[in-house]
Amino acid sequence: MTTSPVTRVQDTADIDPDATIGAGTIVWHLAQVREHATVGRDCIVGRGAYIGPGVVIGDRCKIQNHALVYEPAFVESGAFIGPAAVLTNDSFPRAVTPEGVLKTAADWQPVGVHVGAGASIGAGAICVAPVSIGRWAMVAAGAVVTNDVPDFALVVGVPARRIRWVGHAGVPLENVGRNTYCCPVTQRRYVEWRGRLEEQVIDESHRAEY
Repeated sequence: MTTSPVTRVQDTADIDPDATIGAGTIVWHLAQVREHATVGRDCIVGRGAYIGPGVVIGDRCKIQNHALVYEPAFVESGAFIGPAAVLTNDSFPRAVTPEGVLKTAADWQPVGVHVGAGASIGAGAICVAPVSIGRWAMVAAGAVVTNDVPDFALVVGVPARRIRWVGHAGVPLENVGRNTYCCPVTQRRYVEWRGRLEEQVIDESHRAEY
């Protein structure tokens, strides 16, 4: 296990010797980080969380209590995985082969969930692999994601569907007309085009016009 002097790992946590834990990261009681997994700098891995073999977690992520992140998930920096959320890895799960023999790792091909930078997965949500959660997207608590989620989308329900756009602060954006949205917290502006949302780049010399 590769650690830093400022990394805090509770005695009851199970960290494989071949896992990598970044500087400043805290791993709480009963969490398990499997072989060849990588957890970045300044992360929090909550009580009872599970991070599977080879999973990659970026910097400044929060993996909350009892979240299950199965391989080969890739979680970019700044992402939030809520309590008891699940990132699955098997499109056609079976315990046994058609012949009734207990499956081994060689009997199936794992598929992963990709979570973009700054995205949030709510408590108890399930992301059914293979899916991609866009940058700064928000998956509501209890949602079941079966299709890719665009950047900045707020999705809810079973199966999850987009109901609003959210900004970097996570709150729903306000429609100010002409396919333009504004964050009531940060005042950042975003533009919708063909079902996608991008942050609007404002020329400082014309900011007074807004």
